[in-house]
Amino acid sequence: MTSNKKILGSDRRNLLLKLLKDASNPIPGRELGEITNVSRQVISGDITLLKAKGEPIIATNRGYVYMHPLVEQNKIEKVIVCNHTSEQTEEELNILVDHGIIVKDVKVEHPIYGDLTASVMVSNRSEVQNFIENIKQTNAALLLELTEGIHLHTIVAKSEQEIENAEDALRKADILVE
Repeated sequence: MTSNKKILGSDRRNLLLKLLKDASNPIPGRELGEITNVSRQVISGDITLLKAKGEPIIATNRGYVYMHPLVEQNKIEKVIVCNHTSEQTEEELNILVDHGIIVKDVKVEHPIYGDLTASVMVSNRSEVQNFIENIKQTNAALLLELTEGIHLHTIVAKSEQEIENAEDALRKADILVE
């Protein structure tokens, strides 16, 4: 789908929007740059402009995602509070995805900056493994390290029962805060 012709300005942003809306998986900035024959930095600027216009695009560790409204998909969204060590992050995420949960984000309350939110966007063990590997490879700190382990997750499920089952499993692992 790449061409030698650079796609310019608003035409490029319209194409990016269409690609992201149609995608079922995150698309890396590098790949979007190859498709439009511009640099990843230009793509990053385009995404910033699209976000400023109100487009619900998020950057994940696997690429950009267009956040379609969940209401249309008949899914339930809930915020849960968790507390665990950095070493238990993989266990926590695996418990959630094993119960059919999508972990949308993580949020902590910082004493200076207020609420800090980061995209997680994992829905299966393979995605959890990739997330954990990215953390290790980049030596990045987890947000929970700023709050002695206390953090929130926005989770998405098909049913209340999936959420209840996941919460029970987190309770048994002594991770859920109630």
